[in-house]
Amino acid sequence: MNGRDGMEKRLAELEAELAAGERLMTELDERRQRLRDSMLRIGGAVQVLRELLGRPPGEGAAAAPSPGGEGEQP
Repeated sequence: MNGRDGMEKRLAELEAELAAGERLMTELDERRQRLRDSMLRIGGAVQVLRELLGRPPGEGAAAAPSPGGEGEQP
């Protein structure tokens, strides 16, 4: 019986780890979305201010990076 009990215990541990990983993945996805939204707002504000100042895109300290990155799915 000890073998089965050990497997049951290990199954419970793995299920708990899986659930914790899923919760963390959800939290990280939410944080990533909030960060992406913030970067889009900041990029928009930078663009508006550049236009109001008559500066072409890319002029200044640094051009705003694309919030999504290359090849990333929304």
